[in-house]
Amino acid sequence: MSKSYYSLGLMSGTSMDGVDASIIQSDGKSKYKAILDKYFEYPKDIFKDLTTLRDKIKSSKDLKRFEKQTKSIEKEITLFHAKAANKIIKKSKLNVDFIGFHGQTIFHNAEEQISRQLGDGKLLSKLTKKKVVYNFRHNDLKNGGQGAPLTPIFHSILVKQKKIPLPVVILNIGGITNYTFIDEEGVSSSLDLGPGNCLIDQWVRLNSKKKYDENGRIAKSGKIKKIILNKALKNFKKKKLTKSSFDVKDFDISFVRGLSLEDGAATLTEYTSEILYEYLIDPEGGTWESTIIAGGGRKNKFLIKSIEDKIKSLGALNSPLKLIDDYGVDGDFVESQAFAYHAIRSYLNLPISFPETTGVREPCTGGIIIKNF
Repeated sequence: MSKSYYSLGLMSGTSMDGVDASIIQSDGKSKYKAILDKYFEYPKDIFKDLTTLRDKIKSSKDLKRFEKQTKSIEKEITLFHAKAANKIIKKSKLNVDFIGFHGQTIFHNAEEQISRQLGDGKLLSKLTKKKVVYNFRHNDLKNGGQGAPLTPIFHSILVKQKKIPLPVVILNIGGITNYTFIDEEGVSSSLDLGPGNCLIDQWVRLNSKKKYDENGRIAKSGKIKKIILNKALKNFKKKKLTKSSFDVKDFDISFVRGLSLEDGAATLTEYTSEILYEYLIDPEGGTWESTIIAGGGRKNKFLIKSIEDKIKSLGALNSPLKLIDDYGVDGDFVESQAFAYHAIRSYLNLPISFPETTGVREPCTGGIIIKNF
């Protein structure tokens, strides 16, 4: 019988608004149980520091140029993660074996084999007195992978545990959208599709005092500017031919510049919807039983309805769209649970990325394990 571990996953996504924390119990293989989930919102100053820094870093040269500022913010968010970790561990009353510390991504470029997540694993280990696993993407990049997506192996465990009919597609709409195609053999394929929330969030932050478009209300009140939309979609299709992994910096909102808040949000939402819908009606993996939507984008009701309406208008929906929450899974914490799971797999030297998920040459583990107490 495989040994079971308690592991805490800490995830801060592209929205940069806070930290999702999840404690799970797992053997790092086929068994998994969610124990406790909690969200810790960043203070306004950290949110502002992070978004300002991300906007400055547009290339690997900028990483060096702003190294001093980056190190300062890295310490700041590591201290925040440590407080969050200690709080949830205390609340759980469990002896947590590992912390899977994803960190805050500020730059990702697979071609240059660079993926920079802010987060000091050594300091976090010292402050929490726990073994910390961090820098999950480096090993995959070093071995020819794209460094993303890393959640498919965890999606596979979720699907199996919840007895979801196969084959199934998990459509993860985060800052970037990726999919995982799972059949009877396990994960068949996985790929970044394009933008998720990143463009809509950026537009709303720049043009209002809000952080995001809640339920898609702003976009719903605007008008889609189809001429500029169609031109932007043509440009995306050219980009898609040369890339299989995306960073938020691979996209920009310049094509909606000059529009009102509402019209810009409507056009960007339609842009995102069109890209995702095209995959769902012309999939690489064939037909499947259902499409399950995870990630923060599942809460944008206007975006989800837009995708559904397009598919229904063609009569082409071979699988209904469902939310992962419909299966008793809290969709806000799938990725934090995934990195708790990855921490265990890294400790056991088990792979977290595969040729069919990231394009890595062979299945490979990931994550640096550190004990500093």
